[in-house]
Amino acid sequence: MGDLAPMNSVIGGTVAQEVLKACTGKFTPIKNYMYFDALECLPVNFSPTSEQVRPSGGRYDGQIAVFGREYHEKIQNYREFLVGAGAIGCEMLKNWAMMGLGTGPRGIINVTDMDTIEKSNLNRQFLFKSTDVGELKSAVAARAAVRMNPALTNKILSFEDRVGVETEATFNDEFFGSLDCVTNALDNMEARMYMDRRCVFFCKPLLESGTLGSKGNTQVVIPFVTESYSASRDPPEKSIPMCTLHNFPNAIEHTIQWSRDKFEGLFSVPAQNVNAYLSQPSYVDSVTSHQGDAVQRETFESIISCLGPNKPQTFDDCIIWARRRFDEMFDHAIQQLLFNFPRDSYTTSGQLFWSPPKRAPSPIAFHPDDPHHLDFILAAANLHAANYHIPQSRDLAYIRLVASRIQSVPFVPKSGVVIKVNDNDPEDGTSADFDLDALIASLPSTELFASFRMAPADFEKDDDTNFHIDFVTAASNLRAANYGIKPADRFHTKQIAGKIIPAIATTTAVVSGLVCLELYKLLDSSHKIDDYKNGFVNLALPFFAFSEPIAPETRKFGEKMVSDWDAIFIERDQTLQELIDYFASEYGLELSMLTSGSSMLFSPFLAKKKAEERRPMLISELVPFVSKKSIPEHVKYVTLVACGTDDQDEDVDIPEIRVNIRNK
Repeated sequence: MGDLAPMNSVIGGTVAQEVLKACTGKFTPIKNYMYFDALECLPVNFSPTSEQVRPSGGRYDGQIAVFGREYHEKIQNYREFLVGAGAIGCEMLKNWAMMGLGTGPRGIINVTDMDTIEKSNLNRQFLFKSTDVGELKSAVAARAAVRMNPALTNKILSFEDRVGVETEATFNDEFFGSLDCVTNALDNMEARMYMDRRCVFFCKPLLESGTLGSKGNTQVVIPFVTESYSASRDPPEKSIPMCTLHNFPNAIEHTIQWSRDKFEGLFSVPAQNVNAYLSQPSYVDSVTSHQGDAVQRETFESIISCLGPNKPQTFDDCIIWARRRFDEMFDHAIQQLLFNFPRDSYTTSGQLFWSPPKRAPSPIAFHPDDPHHLDFILAAANLHAANYHIPQSRDLAYIRLVASRIQSVPFVPKSGVVIKVNDNDPEDGTSADFDLDALIASLPSTELFASFRMAPADFEKDDDTNFHIDFVTAASNLRAANYGIKPADRFHTKQIAGKIIPAIATTTAVVSGLVCLELYKLLDSSHKIDDYKNGFVNLALPFFAFSEPIAPETRKFGEKMVSDWDAIFIERDQTLQELIDYFASEYGLELSMLTSGSSMLFSPFLAKKKAEERRPMLISELVPFVSKKSIPEHVKYVTLVACGTDDQDEDVDIPEIRVNIRNK
């Protein structure tokens, strides 16, 4: 009688992968019996009567037979927030529709995703059809879930907002306060970390999952029971040595990563620097205070270059700029490298310098009849034009004509240029000193560009019309030609540059099933930490492993043990002096430092006059006064971090302080 959608998802995904193995001969099949259970999902001390599990002829009879009618009603009245409506998100909504989650009088499902449906999504994001291409994932997925279970009508709300600081007015205190749980179906670490911080702040359970080809993992995060998602980190990915990327590539992956870095360095970072310079009066001081000499020089030179005499006015100017970059990147830079390290040079140990894995490069001179050269000019010119809001052009004949008229500047070798041979060497660049004051004095006046802002390129691999992948492919293949490396086609380049590992529907089915099994447990607060399971699967091997979540790390504060889940709530807007007095009287602590974000509100190093000025200020006044940023209207609590000492002059690790600034 028992029939659970999450269990079907786990078993079905596993069996489907076995079918794929049989059809393709790829990966290792299951050669023995496989046993899987999730008995810990059952409620603690569960002894249902026959009446509680009696079928009624409804779609949920299989679930009621396992958990009973009362537990099923809890599922129906659950309030969920699904972040992401991609591959895992689609599977999650399917499972929830089958479970009846959110269909009760109190229940609701919120789903948000800022992405639109691409044709490449259709092979695994099964809630979408070809007619949905171009529509918002969240809206289409919500409609599909309603078709699966009409009881979700008006019970599933779709948003098109990314989760982040900029949308906290939408996903505000009231929104999170109404939730029972948050489920992530995300594909990037930044959003995962942000949602983890929000769940810790609001003390909400978080169900986390991810897939990578045939591999998948799940993690359950429960307030005060387990550690938060951010408490532990995976080891960093093995990266390509910078000296290999910059000077000594020997594989197409190296040239693709190099061209990806060039994309950021040409079309993203300089435009961001310009906009910051034009928008922030203290930007120059900030750069000189917080950055090293090399970064200062690069930053200010990029601003001068972008806003100086060479600032493009027409698309022809952009073609000229692209031609100059071609010569710099594929001709002059290579000649400079060979000037520093001639083909017949030797290392200090007597070995030939250009010996494997190093490849001696050859410079490339621009030729207007070479289609690969024109591919680079086309993409680079259009991206440069987009930076400056100049109308773009795909007229290759015209671009060829303009580019062919430009004479290459003869290469003149530079002495004193430092080129890294290994990652322990000094950074690439010239060893000559530079005059910082003269460089700052050369910056153009911001008054001349009061209404001008550049448009930084935000790398997007899935838009075939934005020239992003076109540039990376052209630059990578020209770089490969420099070093005698076999080039890659556009698809392969996109796969590497976009860090694409093909998603498999079978893996997402298994992972979402495992997540939903953990969700069953959240409905019963009596479950202990050893009832919950973090899952790790690799359907290719096949491999299934489960572990208990890690309990949060605790520390002593006063007479009790606290963790990162704990905070000190001050339910009234107070002055700085009142806050200092409160900690002295309530905890016997002397506050030595108080910060809000990166703003120092109070410290022993603060000038006496400033400290006396700030003591009578309310926290709601002090934070914007110091940070120079107003507190948004939707923010109810301001988070403060404090350091303090006890009566033995010992440092005390104080939990986060949260002040309700709306209660005067």
